[in-house]
Amino acid sequence: MSLDAATVRRIAKLARIRVDDAEVETLQGELNAILGYVEQLAEVNVEGIEPLSGGAQMALRARADVVTDGGIAEKVLANAPDRAGEFFAVPKVVE
Repeated sequence: MSLDAATVRRIAKLARIRVDDAEVETLQGELNAILGYVEQLAEVNVEGIEPLSGGAQMALRARADVVTDGGIAEKVLANAPDRAGEFFAVPKVVE
């Protein structure tokens, strides 16, 4: 399928996009490339493959839910402008 300049202008009008006459030719080429790619996808053999509507149908691997401090307090606080022990020090904001 190939789009002509009039169709590109109509698509732009429906999308409420202002397109100058100089841009129509560029958009025409880009839209034709997109439609060409979609035509390529239509040629892919998907026989025997069930549709997948999302990743929710897949089982996720679970990890152990263990509470840790990370063990990298020094690395985390290395760029802190001010610190108090193993904590960030911030200015007092409430009287």
